Amino acid sequence: MSPDAVSPDAVSPHALAAARREVAECGRRMIADGLVLGTAGNVSVRVGGLVAVSPSGMAYDRIEPADVAVVDLDGNRVDGPHAPSSETPMHLGVYAATGATAVVHHHGLHSAAVSTVLDELPALHYYVLQLGGPVRVARYATYGTPELARSVHAALEGRTAALMQNHGAVAYGDTLEQAYDRARLLEWLCTLHVTATGMGTPRALTADELAAVARRRTEVPA
Repeated sequence: MSPDAVSPDAVSPHALAAARREVAECGRRMIADGLVLGTAGNVSVRVGGLVAVSPSGMAYDRIEPADVAVVDLDGNRVDGPHAPSSETPMHLGVYAATGATAVVHHHGLHSAAVSTVLDELPALHYYVLQLGGPVRVARYATYGTPELARSVHAALEGRTAALMQNHGAVAYGDTLEQAYDRARLLEWLCTLHVTATGMGTPRALTADELAAVARRRTEVPA
């Protein structure tokens, strides 16, 4: 799925149908993995000049591919019986700023908890390098607003995931599978932080230690 903007008319119906199916399936996966409750969170996949995104206010276990909304890159609904997620502006902002083709936003308990305490998730584990480095917390703004989209954009600079203050987490990728893996990894890192701080004051890796890991990864496969 190319991230290049093209006329919606040029989008393959097969590719768009596959994207809608991926979005519906990912919602069920978030429930199974305990990353969302009810209708919280949202998922999107970009196909050229169109974006398939979770419908607003609909329980994930009820969403079928035909329920998934389709919008253009300006946020106009072009297909689907339901309104798109209220967080669609945030998703579109990520697509506008990156080469991503998928975005996952979840309300994992530990991600949400950490977002209420920290301005940046420290590097307690070198896995944080898979997200670009210590994870920033986007400044709070009301969900679904341009202010939140701008705040998330700033937090994602040089990163592939971010926390959202008093809200949850967001991650993007070249595929939905990659975006989801990053979103799950962020929840794991937040769980590690919560667990470690419950035992005492955790030791964070230094910039030099992270740089050494990055060099090592270029020498030896993980």
